[in-house]
Amino acid sequence: MYTLAIYLYMIAISMAAIFNKRARLLAVGHRKAFFQLKRQVDPQARYVWFHAASLGEFEQGRPLMERVRREHPELKILLTFFSPSGYEVRKTWEGADVICYLPLDTPAHVRLFFHFVRPEMLFLIKYEFWQNYLKGCARRGIPVYSVSSIFRPSQIFFRWYGRHGYARVLDKVTHFFVQNEQSRALLATLGHVDNVTVAGDTRFDRVKDIRAAARELPLVKAFAQGHTTFVAGSSWPPDEALFIPWFRAGGCERLIIAPHLIGEDHLRDIERALEGHRVCRYTHVRTEADVAGADVLIIDCFGLLSSIYRYGQVAMVGGGFGAGIHNVAEAAVYGMPVLIGPRNANFREARHLLDCGACIEVTDTATFTDAATHLFADEAARTAAGLAASTYIDSGAGATEAIYRHVFSHT
Repeated sequence: MYTLAIYLYMIAISMAAIFNKRARLLAVGHRKAFFQLKRQVDPQARYVWFHAASLGEFEQGRPLMERVRREHPELKILLTFFSPSGYEVRKTWEGADVICYLPLDTPAHVRLFFHFVRPEMLFLIKYEFWQNYLKGCARRGIPVYSVSSIFRPSQIFFRWYGRHGYARVLDKVTHFFVQNEQSRALLATLGHVDNVTVAGDTRFDRVKDIRAAARELPLVKAFAQGHTTFVAGSSWPPDEALFIPWFRAGGCERLIIAPHLIGEDHLRDIERALEGHRVCRYTHVRTEADVAGADVLIIDCFGLLSSIYRYGQVAMVGGGFGAGIHNVAEAAVYGMPVLIGPRNANFREARHLLDCGACIEVTDTATFTDAATHLFADEAARTAAGLAASTYIDSGAGATEAIYRHVFSHT
């Protein structure tokens, strides 16, 4: 039944590829994966395989990949992605030796995959338990580790139709390194999964690494220095509908917007909403003089946000009025209070930051205005929230070390 569903999914993706760019990237990428493996894999080398569903999971697994690379230069790294949003962004990452899509989980694909590469171990980052690949690993004696995984009662493993069927796929995992005690307890209810360690989330190690390696951005620094500055990261239109009117009403002196969508139409919508203010686009300025008279800076490119948060006093992380918030930890690691929208229930670090007072949930114009105005007006409250943020991130770090020591002390 499972394999039939995979074949039906393959057909659906092939049909959708005719009209949808994302589906087309997925279909072509999966077909090309075997050519990449045949051409790039060194049959004499020893490989460690990391699988990330998408970009977020890649960032979680990156500290562990970098640790393995640093400590074991004799090992090569194979990195696979399921989603185009991961592969297309990181396909040239120098931290892995081979990067490709994971061919869809059919028995024939699995056999061909292991024909080209025989990894010494597999690390699954957070999600995705592909039944045929896990069976293939078990037959070949390849240990499988689930890293930074988190489990919830709504998942198929714990529903009446899955706990005595599909949940058996979890038996193929050598060890689970879960984020929290609730995940360990849920796995225990299955009665056959007890190889579990509560190790925390490697994402905290990643954001600390990002903070340590943050780029100096002279233009952003010149724009923000000496002014009260609000940073809106990965913002969507519903987020912008809150902070732009607040800013126009005098909420703070400087506004940095790093929108999630940087298409020309959206950028022009933002500029129209800020009519009357001098607005600069980051890629259009060259010198500090270019930003000297501006009061809004739009970051119209990717890759800078994690280094930009530190130039503000308060941040908003977008997405909380849509599918879900983006990476709150990237802002919190700089010791600053963070505002988020209401769709945050499934984001563990956001919930914990809310609990410790580092993060504030806003649901509409009134709650946003009250929270943002209070944080800029009350320095003591802003400092306390920022300290709570940095303390939480620091206390959550260390998962990478725990996982690395457990795995490599047993190999």
